[in-house]
Amino acid sequence: MGEEIHMIRIADRKQCCGCSACAAICPADAIKMKPDGMGFRYPVVDRDKCIECGRCEKVCAFNDHYDRSLHLEAPVTYAARAEDPEELARSQSGGVSYLLMKRVLQAGGIVYGAGFVDHFRVAHKRAEDLEQAQEFRLSKYVQSDPGQTFRQTLADLKSGRNVLFTGTPCQTAGLHAFVGPKYRERLWLQDIVCHGVPAPNVWRDYLSFRERKAGRAATELLFRDPACGWHTHRETVRFGKARVTSGDYSRLYHKALMSRPSCGVCPYANLHRPSDLTCGDCWGIESVDKNFAGDGLAASLILVNTRKGENLFSQVLPEMQVLPVNIDRLLQLNLCRPTPPAAESEAFEREYLNGGFESIRKEFMVPTLKERFAAWKWRVKRSEIGKRFLSTLQGFPFRSLFLKKKRG
Repeated sequence: MGEEIHMIRIADRKQCCGCSACAAICPADAIKMKPDGMGFRYPVVDRDKCIECGRCEKVCAFNDHYDRSLHLEAPVTYAARAEDPEELARSQSGGVSYLLMKRVLQAGGIVYGAGFVDHFRVAHKRAEDLEQAQEFRLSKYVQSDPGQTFRQTLADLKSGRNVLFTGTPCQTAGLHAFVGPKYRERLWLQDIVCHGVPAPNVWRDYLSFRERKAGRAATELLFRDPACGWHTHRETVRFGKARVTSGDYSRLYHKALMSRPSCGVCPYANLHRPSDLTCGDCWGIESVDKNFAGDGLAASLILVNTRKGENLFSQVLPEMQVLPVNIDRLLQLNLCRPTPPAAESEAFEREYLNGGFESIRKEFMVPTLKERFAAWKWRVKRSEIGKRFLSTLQGFPFRSLFLKKKRG
């Protein structure tokens, strides 16, 4: 029988979510998170440095046995949105996540969230004030690189600071396991209702493609432009005063063509979340209460999972419109099960790794006739002429014409 080796080993890519807890906990710095061809990071062990302490294996929370010891018997659920119209207009969901960050910062705490480094590469960052935290407001449909934020979070907790960390469920579960119960009291975890994390390299190459077409570097981007409407997922890239709005990247994302392999077997896609709070879009709120978001602006679905989460949420209640809801009436796919990978996802990856971005752009990003028609209809609805035309149609007596024809 061979000697047992105590170190993290990834036999199947589906077994690793890339949270980086194993690298953060290694006392010998023997583990580095290295990207594959899609840009997804996996732990690589330097055997010369490894002391075989086994901490990397023990800290891994990507399984069905993640810690739920602090959790309520069932989450308490709300539809919620910022009371301030300006705050609401600046948010892609209901603005609740930003209110929570603001509350922690005003009380002298630290917040962590997904922002940009280098040239629009998505990574987790630390913020000590509201100006720095502005970057965390909007959605980023790419897997974020945690970098050294797990170790930074622990250092902040050890120094006596309160911390709010917002990320995907796998990132918050990893951080929970890394920090451990001793410092968990001062740490609030907030996860998102996650559809799956897209490949960083595909995003990088898509942005380069847009910049080549524009002939200049991007100056600002929105993965989901609020100006397109809450229910519309379209990305906008700005080049100074010019801008390009498209649904090309969003289509790849929603088709689950470029998700991390582990996303298809995610153990957190249920109502037993690994965090104190869960935040997502409150899809279907109009069927529960048509007046709550009757102005067409966004609303958040909030799951309060722990007493700690309940305490923090209660602190921002005066700044919100809140409606208690039955989660059964607003249950989303990713609160029931993981998003299954597309049937073509393996072909997509092979095509990308062999032929590069231009190859998958031609094969997978060219919209179908149905998608072209939907895009045309969206543009018509948004134009002033289209709005007037649709308004006229709404008052047209189609029913009476049909009845006259039938009688004749």
